[in-house]
This record gives sequence, C-alpha cells and structure tokens, in this order.
Amino acid sequence: MIDYYKVLGVSKTASQDEIKKAYRKLAREYHPDKNKDNEAAKKKFQEINEANEVLGDAVKRKKYDDYGSNWKQAEQYERAGGQQQSGGYGRGGSSYGGFNGGGFSSGSQGGYSYQDFGDIFGGGAGGFSDGDFSGFGGNSSGYSSFFENLFGSGRRAGGGAPDAYKGQDYEGQVSITLRDAAKTQPQTINVNGKLLRITIPAGVANEQKLKLKGQGGQGVNGGPAGDLILTIIVRPDPVFRRDGNDLYASVPLDVYTAVLGGDVIINTLSGRVKMTVKPGTQPDSKVRLKGKGFPVYKKEGRFGDLIVSYHVQIPQRLSPKQRELFQELRRS
Repeated sequence: MIDYYKVLGVSKTASQDEIKKAYRKLAREYHPDKNKDNEAAKKKFQEINEANEVLGDAVKRKKYDDYGSNWKQAEQYERAGGQQQSGGYGRGGSSYGGFNGGGFSSGSQGGYSYQDFGDIFGGGAGGFSDGDFSGFGGNSSGYSSFFENLFGSGRRAGGGAPDAYKGQDYEGQVSITLRDAAKTQPQTINVNGKLLRITIPAGVANEQKLKLKGQGGQGVNGGPAGDLILTIIVRPDPVFRRDGNDLYASVPLDVYTAVLGGDVIINTLSGRVKMTVKPGTQPDSKVRLKGKGFPVYKKEGRFGDLIVSYHVQIPQRLSPKQRELFQELRRS
C-alpha cells in the first residue's frame, strides 16, 4: 500500500490548501519536462498525481482515511456490513476478496449526457460493448484491472501559466468480440466515480487507438487535464476470420450435395441465408457474398464481403448398400 500522505510529504491532519500546495511543488519538481529519460522521476510523478487524485478530493480523502487501500470499495463495504471487524474485512485498510480492486466499473445507468467531455471521435461519441471489457473493476464481477500502465504526457499547457502543465495521459486496453466490433453500442461507464457515456463505432479495427480528451490525470497549476487513450483489442471469432472489411468462413458440404447440387444454410453477421450449390462443386471452392462482411469504419451503410469456402466432407462409414452404390458408380 502506498501512503499518499508520505508521497506528498504532508501530515494526516493537513488542510486541503496544504495538500494542494504540496502537490503543485512536487509536480513541478518531478514533471517529465524537467526530468527527461529519468524513470525514477517518472514513477514519482505518477505517485504524486495518484496521491493528489485522492487526497485533493475531500470525499475520496475521507474514504481513504477510513479504508486505506480499499477506499474505492467503501460503499460496497458499508452495504455489506463492512464497518464490523469480523468476516475478514473492515476499516483501516483490511483486505476483502469479494470486490475487484480496480477503479472502474461498467454500468447500465441511462440519462447521462456524453457532451461534457467533448468530441471524442470527430463527429460523435464512442463507447463500449456491454460486458466485454478486459478491465473496469470496481463493482463489476469478473473484470480484471483496466489500466496496463500510466505515463506522464510531458507537455506544457499552451497559453497557461509558466508552470502550468497538462496532466498525465492515461493508457489502457478494452477487449471486445469480433461480433460486438461489428455493432455500434452506447455504454455508460464509471471512471473514478464519474459517469461517462461513450460508444465504440462499428467497424473498429484490432489495436485501433481511441482518444477521450480531458479524461486523464489532473493538470498541474491550472493546466488542462490529460487524455484517456484506449487501445481496442478485437478478439478472434470461432466462425469468421477478418481481413480488413472482408470476412472469411468455412462451410461443411456433404459429398452428395457437392456432386448433385442443392441448398445450404450459411451464417452471416446479419443472420442466416440460403445458398444454392452448383452440381460438381469442388472442395475448397469459394463463393463471395457481396455486402455480408464487416462494416466499414465510420462509413454508414458500407460493408465488406463474406467469402465462403466449401469444405466437402467425405463419409467415413458406409452401409453395405451405400458401398455397393459407390462401387457401381465407379464401374460406370
């Protein structure tokens, strides 16, 4: 556990003004602009910002004083009777395994405007597919820690005071399925107690980066807040393989339909379709379904194609009658 009071060099009885002054002094001293290529200073700067995020907020400070490193789960503890010292949890920073320790959680609350944090993706907002985060702990069950790392932006705030600097840029990953990446889905998420409604646009690419302006660390000495940079990880799909905006799929085809022709049902992202198989279809032959592929990013109504490969299945067990018929076909 990091002692935030020691990080800022103040006592536990320090006033909010004393905390603010201590933070500004240390932030100027350890800011990346003044400590280039100094990893120790970079780490210290991160700790200073983390400490100020908590102690600089009277409500968060009270929770921290009561629950120590578990301050983010204060409400859960209290609802679960956490003010008792029994059952493996309580005040003063004791651990409790029933809650994930991350500071983010997904939510489904409605009615929150996403215009308070500006234009995220150029002309609209962006968000996350429900239940598919690799992170966002808090009160979300089953989610792991959200942020992979935090780092200082190292940029002075334009037009600000001489010692005004932009806050840290936060960087993290969000993992979604291929099928969710094919849909635009607004979501409400909780970032350090602040509700944000954002949307990941349909057609987002694997490892594509999206920036949320002003959602990073607090600025120094009146400087603007940093940004939150999200890397979208699109997980592989068991049925479809994506290449750009085109999708590829293998469809099993029995030998009789391959020889004589017939109909097969094919799954697409938009539903099931019936395809007519030509007589004499060869193994691994391909058919292109126009417009049944992946949506083109930020190009509404445009889609790639679905390329289907027929996988002809040869029967491994034949009845005596079937074997006789195949032999007759060979003789003929």
